[in-house]
Parts: sequence; C-alpha cells; structure tokens
Amino acid sequence: MNRTRRRSAVLAAVLTAGLVLGGCAGSGNDTAADHRKPAPRLPGGGRTAAPAPADGRTAGQGEGQGEGRSADAPEGEQRAPGPAPDYLSTFALDVDTASYGYARRSLAEGRLPEPSTVRPEEFVNSFRPDYPRPADDGFSVTVDGAATGADGWSLVRVGLATRDADRDGERPPAALTFVVDVSGSMGETGRLDLVQHSLRLAADGLRDDDSIALVAFSDEAETLLPMTRLGDARGRVREAVDALAVRSSTNLEAGLSTGYDVAAAGHRKGAVNRVVLLSDALANTGETAADALLSRIEGQRREHGITLFGVGVGSEYGDELMERLADRGDGQTTYISTRDQARKVFVDQLPVQVEPRARDAKAQVAFDRETVERFRLIGYENREVADEDFRDDRVDGGEIGAGHTVTALYAVKTRPGASGRIATATVRWLDPESRAPSERSGTVGTQALGARLWDAGHDSLQLSAISAYFAEELRGGSLPGAPRLAELAAYADAIRGRSGSAVVGELAEAVRQADRLIGERPREEGEFRSSDPYA
Repeated sequence: MNRTRRRSAVLAAVLTAGLVLGGCAGSGNDTAADHRKPAPRLPGGGRTAAPAPADGRTAGQGEGQGEGRSADAPEGEQRAPGPAPDYLSTFALDVDTASYGYARRSLAEGRLPEPSTVRPEEFVNSFRPDYPRPADDGFSVTVDGAATGADGWSLVRVGLATRDADRDGERPPAALTFVVDVSGSMGETGRLDLVQHSLRLAADGLRDDDSIALVAFSDEAETLLPMTRLGDARGRVREAVDALAVRSSTNLEAGLSTGYDVAAAGHRKGAVNRVVLLSDALANTGETAADALLSRIEGQRREHGITLFGVGVGSEYGDELMERLADRGDGQTTYISTRDQARKVFVDQLPVQVEPRARDAKAQVAFDRETVERFRLIGYENREVADEDFRDDRVDGGEIGAGHTVTALYAVKTRPGASGRIATATVRWLDPESRAPSERSGTVGTQALGARLWDAGHDSLQLSAISAYFAEELRGGSLPGAPRLAELAAYADAIRGRSGSAVVGELAEAVRQADRLIGERPREEGEFRSSDPYA
C-alpha cells in the first residue's frame, strides 16, 4: 500500500504490564483451516477470489466439517478439514512492545516519534485482553469483531493466548546472559543507571537454580561474570552490576559476539538459554550493518537454541536495529524509561515468562470470499510470511512464552447483505522440546459484527481499536471509521473510568499529547488526508 506519509507520529508508553478487560463475543474451536494456494492481492491488502483447488473441485466442494486428521496432515497432527479459504493472510506471531514504549517516551518529551518507528501491532500488544486461557501448553483462539460505522467496514480481532505460568509451579531453570551497553551514550540519566536497577531486580527475583552471566561492552567487550548459579552468589552478581561504568564508543558487534559465546559456553541442557541485550542500540564502532549482526544471531539460535530478549533505553534509541535483532534471534523487544516499567519487566514478567510455550508460531487467517469484499491486516508488515509457508516448519515464526497474548486486527469490508462465515483463524506452533507441530483454530461470522464498535460492553475490543487507530494516525495512515484523536482519548478515558486501569489512563494522555503536537505542527504544502483509507 503506497501512501504519502503526511504526519509525523506521536506515540505513547511502554505497556508491558497487561490490562485485563472483558472481551466481545467470539468463538474458538480446535479445528484447523485447510490451506490452498494464495490468491492475488487486491490493492491495499485485500485479495481477489482464490483459484480453484488443483484437483478440479469448486472451492469448498466435498469438504466436510467433521473432526479428524486430514489426508495431508503430518503424522500425529490432528487437523479437521474445513471450508477452502478464499483469501489468506499469514504472519509470524510477535509479542514486542518497544514501539509503543519508545513512542510514549518521545511524546512525554514533547516530540513526535518518527513514523518508521511506529508498529501498530506493538501498540495493540502492549495491552493484554482477557482471552480464555488454554488448559494445555498450546494456544486458545478467540475471534470477534464489530462494525466501525464506515460503510460496510468492520474490525475483526484475532486473539491468541497461552497458559499463565504458575509462580510456585515447575518450570525449567533459566540461563540468562545479560549483555550491557556501557558506551558513552549510556551515561545519560535513565540509561545505565536504569539498567543497573533492572539487573538488581532480576537477580533478586530469579530462583536459586537459575544462572546469570554478565557481559559489558563499549569499544570492546568484557565478561564480568561467567555463567553462575544464583544460589548464594547473589552478592557476586550485585558487585558485578555495581561495577558497570560508562566508557567510550558502542561496538554492538563485540557485545553480541562475546555475549553469545558466553551463553554457548554456559549453555545448560534442559534450561531456557537466553541473551538479554540492554542498550540504546546506537552502534557506531565495529560491524554496524544489521545483516552481519543478524547472521551471528541466526547461527547461534539454530546451533544452541539461544534466544534474544532486547530491552531498549534512552531518549535516542536504535529502535529498528533492536527490533530486527530480536526478530532474527527468535525473541522479543520491550522498552523501559522508568523504574516502574523496569519492575514490570524484570520482576513481574521475566521470572515467570522465561518458559517458552511455543516456537516458530505463525497465524493464518482465511477470509470467506462469499462474505468478504476486502481486508487489511493492521501492522505486522515485517512479520509477514508467505501463505504457502504456513505449514513449512523450516520457516521461522515467533517464540511465545507463558502468559502471553497476541492480538491481530483486520479492517474488513463485507459484501452488501452477506451472511455467514467471515473468517477462520488458525495458529500453528512447534512444541519447544519435541518440535512436534500443533494447530488450533477459531471462526467468526457476520452475526458477531452486528454491534457497533463504540457501543457499550465492548471495552476490550475498543481498547485494541484505540491502540491501532492511534498508531496508524502516528505513522501517517488512515483506517476506515477511524475517530479523531480527541475522540480516541475520550473513549480511552471512559474505559479507564469503568476499569480503574492506570495504563489506559496513560494511553488517553498519550493520545491527547499527540493531538496537541500534531495540531501545533505546520501543515506541509500539498498535505491532505484521503477519504479512501487505501489511497
């Protein structure tokens, strides 16, 4: 979709803590959508009608709805045949939230974030809807939606959730290698001092049988602490953290190379082995090209199963590089700028989310051509997967941990008078240990889209919509039925009033700040907003 990027962007906070709100009506089941050759795309993200299946049948002909394993299913994989998908959308799952956090930091300082740093899915996934949780280690699938008020347009939400971690229950031990940027730029208040505070919290919150290593880097990298069982070594960890001091330039290549070497040397079989990079990601020495850094991570990930968790800090922050590193490292990113946010990440989340629930997780949504005229996935552009690769388990997906939720929003235009199924959403993942594939699906029909989005009782869906509309405005786009920023802020205020959620209040304030800053910005010559959301 080609658009003139007209507006700078403003963003809002890091919401790594989740909000639990009631969801809209939706349905989920344990059947999987069948897979067909992808249809050509329509301009703006929709697709034309899918081609007929290769066996000569009319799409959907002769396909039942019963439970069972289809003829082409891999051995041991339970999959039920269903209606042939007409339009397909496929993407790797993502639980990053750094884009929202960094945008909120920018906004608090009175400046608009660059549109290229705004990723709508990270805004949406900064909040945690109360999707049903599965009893097993797979996913629940919830699909719901509502009409936006624009002619024929609705929002369809696909919600995925994993089982919460039991803080007092069994989990594998963690082997975490913290790689800390101590370059000159980290001397700014709210960078290295915040990182040190975060590491102290992590050392206090992890278990005795967990292990920690510490690597510091500036122009060179130094191992301050080899992989060490915490046990009674917490004092040594604190001493190493306290010794961190700002030095010179930023050689991210040296930091990552040494960090992964230390992680590989201290690799613990049966443990969750992870590199945690804490940096402003402003590399200026050594190899700074993303592709070369990424190839290093890719090799270590495949050889040792070591994943990457990127924690961004600083008012100037290399958002794109950190996000690409985490994607290639089969991990995730977040952004912190306050001690409260550090506590949410390193106390509330890190100790209980080290256990992976799924590896190489992907989602595919099949829209029905009889009811759907056009559709568009909001965000996930850099997580797109070829439709034919959905069931190719050699193709990288996302790693999802305990207690995670993943939300994808679609703008969907239905055909006039259409009735019936709108879409079937299927998630596919590999077991973290056996790498056996599994799938689970959910569906939604036109009856679920009868209510309007902003009617009472839809707080959870409204919050997802506010986040997506806000992000799209910040990156210079438009969506059908999008309210103005002042209206979005009012909707968020109303949700906060009903829920008492402070994080929703922070979202409302961020939207208001964005509205003020955009209103103050002189309009460039020739700038306009098209009435066509796909112009």
